Amino acid sequence: MGMSTDSGTEAVARSRALLAILGVTALALLARLADLGGRIFHWDEGRVGYWILRYHETGEFSYRPIIHGPFLPVVNDYLFAVLPATDFTARLPVALVGGLLPLSVWLFREHLGRDVLVALAFFLAANPLLVYYSRFMRNDVLVAAFSFAALGFVVRAYDTGRLAYLIPAGASFATGAATKENYVVYLACFLGAAFLVFDHRLLARTSAGESARDILFSELPASIRERLRARGAGSLGYGAVRYAAGVLGGLLAFLAVFVFFYAPRPDLWNALGGSASMLPVLEAGSVGAVSEMVGSWLGGGHQSHEYLPYLKDFLETFVYGAPVLIVFALVGIVVDRYGVVAGRIRWLVAFATYWGVVCIFGYPLATDIQAPWVVVHAVVPLAIPAAVGAAFVFRSGVQALDAKDTVGVGLAALVLVASVGGVAAANVDYWNASTGEDSEVLQWAQPANDLQATLDDVERVSAANSGTDVLLYGTHPPDSDETHFYVENESAPLDGPSWHSRLPLPWYFESAGVERTSSAPDANVSEVTADAPPVVIAYEWDRAELESELDGYVARQHAFKLWSEDVVVFIDEDALDAANETRG
Repeated sequence: MGMSTDSGTEAVARSRALLAILGVTALALLARLADLGGRIFHWDEGRVGYWILRYHETGEFSYRPIIHGPFLPVVNDYLFAVLPATDFTARLPVALVGGLLPLSVWLFREHLGRDVLVALAFFLAANPLLVYYSRFMRNDVLVAAFSFAALGFVVRAYDTGRLAYLIPAGASFATGAATKENYVVYLACFLGAAFLVFDHRLLARTSAGESARDILFSELPASIRERLRARGAGSLGYGAVRYAAGVLGGLLAFLAVFVFFYAPRPDLWNALGGSASMLPVLEAGSVGAVSEMVGSWLGGGHQSHEYLPYLKDFLETFVYGAPVLIVFALVGIVVDRYGVVAGRIRWLVAFATYWGVVCIFGYPLATDIQAPWVVVHAVVPLAIPAAVGAAFVFRSGVQALDAKDTVGVGLAALVLVASVGGVAAANVDYWNASTGEDSEVLQWAQPANDLQATLDDVERVSAANSGTDVLLYGTHPPDSDETHFYVENESAPLDGPSWHSRLPLPWYFESAGVERTSSAPDANVSEVTADAPPVVIAYEWDRAELESELDGYVARQHAFKLWSEDVVVFIDEDALDAANETRG
């Protein structure tokens, strides 16, 4: 009777924890979907978004390492078939995956207490960096979330002995691999952390007198140990076959998903339809993709930079974007390492700590640019020890309440309330932020949000105009011989520094069907503007010479990056008035 009562109590407690995690996940989704299109596209969002639109228009796509994995182009191509291509819909896959990330903590329920699980879900739901970059069409949150879920499925396979969990583990990790090439870093971190944890456990138990054979046997999942005991020594073959089948299933799932995403289009559909050979498609989607990745990211010189400035930049973003998580992670590491909480199963916390520390010191070396979004790769693993620390503070407060220790209750409540308030305040501050005031968390190539309203006017003018809608005024930046804005062929997919200097404008022009042209930097300004279209866009340093030529145009100046780069949009007032009247 006692065991039944205990079992029922445990089931009720677990159900409550699951409900709490579901509630946190719902809030995480809300935080990511609300006003998702409220921030203007970042330079990098505009670059990837443009190529997605080109794929959607032509049906032709192949892996381009410089824009990372094919997940966003493939998924958004399907999305744009049923929804209009907007900032909101383009970011929707990232927002959904980031919002559902807290739900994956349930996979670790055999290793973390119920309060720790809920705290972990909260950190993954509310950390300001994870929230901000879940509302951003980039791959970092995607690869972090899919890799974290893949780890959870592997842990679940270990806990239950049900090796079928390796199939979703392989599929999830392959999906992460389809988002960004640093899935290789995740694999290295997982293997390295697992080795350190196993070595630590092996050393501790051999020092206590246990044999290596007994230790290895005890590390097997409980269900498999029981089967081996029941079947005797002859069951070793059975166990090996079962493990091999489970691993093979996971590998096949990984390869199927990997090839689906990386295979070129429309070659994949032609091969599936029987009009082309499948073998070249399989090769391009597997060996060919890996070869391109290695050639571009491992052998392409992207990591040729000084280490310390990148480490400083990483730590600055970490401190500004995750201060509460850092404090609780330190508490959790101490609590778990020194056994403040008796009976804790510690290997998962140690695993996450090793993984997170490697990310802190490894990513400044591995990344190619100084970008705040790489810090999410340290936030995700260190959320586990942070959850341990937060749960410890909460339990301490409950124990103080039971002991009627008002000081203890007050301290615990103060810490928790201040932490929740700090996280909420940071999220409010960074919400759709686009100015240099938040440069520690934002990447520098972010235009100001007020440019969005001007681009809306440009779209309306374009819709009412026939012929060329926009002239991009070609120029050389001060003290530089680089060319900005001017390209020779507006109809072809464009690459290179001159086209990149327009970003994120190509995304907006392409999605709205804006007809554009550009002028050469050395062209005569009077000749260029003699028959100018209703919209002229130029860099700020060319404003004065254009203003004198564009009579009847209103000039609007906007920050094009977080600092030191503005653009001016000249709009013909008559054309704007006519477009607004048509709209009304």
